[in-house]
Amino acid sequence: MNSWATWGHDLHLDLSERRARGLGLRAALEDALREAAAGASLTPGTRLPSSRMLAADLGIARNTVAEAYAQLAAEGWLTSRQGSGTTVADRAVRRGAGSPAPASPDAALRYDLRAGHPDLDLFPHVAWLAAARRALAAAPRDALGYSDSRGRIELRQALADYLGRVRGVRTDPDRLLLTSGYAQGLSLLSAELHARGAHTLAVEAYGLAPHRAMITAAGPATVPLPVDENGARTDLLPGVGAGAVLLTPADQFPTGNLLHPTRRAAAVDWARENDAFVIEDDYDGEFRYDRQAVGAMQALDPERVVYAGTASKSLAPGLRLGWLALPSALVEPMRARKAATGGQSGVLEQLTLAELIRSGGYDRQVRRARLHYRRRRDRVAALLAERAPDVRVTGICAGLHAVLRLPGGLPTEEVLVERAYRRGLGLQGLHAFRHPLTAPDTLPPSLVIGYGAPPERAFVRGLEVLGDLLGQ
Repeated sequence: MNSWATWGHDLHLDLSERRARGLGLRAALEDALREAAAGASLTPGTRLPSSRMLAADLGIARNTVAEAYAQLAAEGWLTSRQGSGTTVADRAVRRGAGSPAPASPDAALRYDLRAGHPDLDLFPHVAWLAAARRALAAAPRDALGYSDSRGRIELRQALADYLGRVRGVRTDPDRLLLTSGYAQGLSLLSAELHARGAHTLAVEAYGLAPHRAMITAAGPATVPLPVDENGARTDLLPGVGAGAVLLTPADQFPTGNLLHPTRRAAAVDWARENDAFVIEDDYDGEFRYDRQAVGAMQALDPERVVYAGTASKSLAPGLRLGWLALPSALVEPMRARKAATGGQSGVLEQLTLAELIRSGGYDRQVRRARLHYRRRRDRVAALLAERAPDVRVTGICAGLHAVLRLPGGLPTEEVLVERAYRRGLGLQGLHAFRHPLTAPDTLPPSLVIGYGAPPERAFVRGLEVLGDLLGQ
């Protein structure tokens, strides 16, 4: 059986290596312990030294060790009990009798560089737990009962202030609808627009297929708008026969282009002239690196633009926290539609996020995440400049992904994605995001690289495999 005695003596060297890769001391310690507990280095039940003993052995502050232990206990890697010390948690997967469950295709991926996922290690466990305690202590008696299907007023008030201050959104608490993530908001909104006569919804020619599927499942058909270096061709909206349009103006997904001001204005003018609506998906508007974040398009006309936001990138998708800032004409219909499908979103999460925003913790988390992702973006760009200088890197001014334009002489998108998969690396080709009615050769062959999801060690190794793949 492996124990601390057979692994702990290598910890000094392990920490040094991780620090050399740019990790802070606490993050390096957490990363080393997490990897050891997940693998075979530390088996379940292994007792760890006390925080005082380990701090003395490593020559670091005791608080650093105590905070690392607390973080990993919150994540489920360690177990701490009064009087029993800290031990490695039992993470073995137990199944009932019968055949094992079939492996997911993702099980073969050791390094996931696919777009759309944040780094879950950035979740602020300590700050979230502290905010949850404060929120529950201050919650009114009726907070845990049945309430307004628009969501808790505490969070709607906090969000109205935050969105106005950070994203320039013009709204108030009565016009905010809290949803179980962006997906629920898009589904409800598509159904409501269809009921109001929008039988066709325009979407960007390159985007997420699951979002297009949600729209069509709710009623409307989708028609693509071409995209180029200035974002979606909103000047073409008068000719597509749509009753609404879905846009990602702050960071077109997946090309990474900013919607040009004239095209923002064209979309709003079209909506006014045709009694239509614009849906603004601001999925990562807070993560801009080349300049001050561009304000939300919704401010151009709050009665024609529905603003959709989420905590999935800033915190974690598993929280299922999203919101819609609605035009006044849609507030009551959307409230009723949400009530008819089950009503409330999770109250504890809403109260906690409201407290995190009010206390300034959410702003600190966004700044921390922005710095982390910018550093990762820079490492992607530096690696490609060294290993594959002919590959043009675009779409890196914002967000959690980059687009790598492939030069002549390299294999096709499909071949590169398949080769990467065989080496345990998850990649995506740009054309995988193409609307079925869009011509295949509309945009040049490219790879879409997400730099948000992998834990640090997998991210470093994934970049090495990517360099090998493109440097051939």
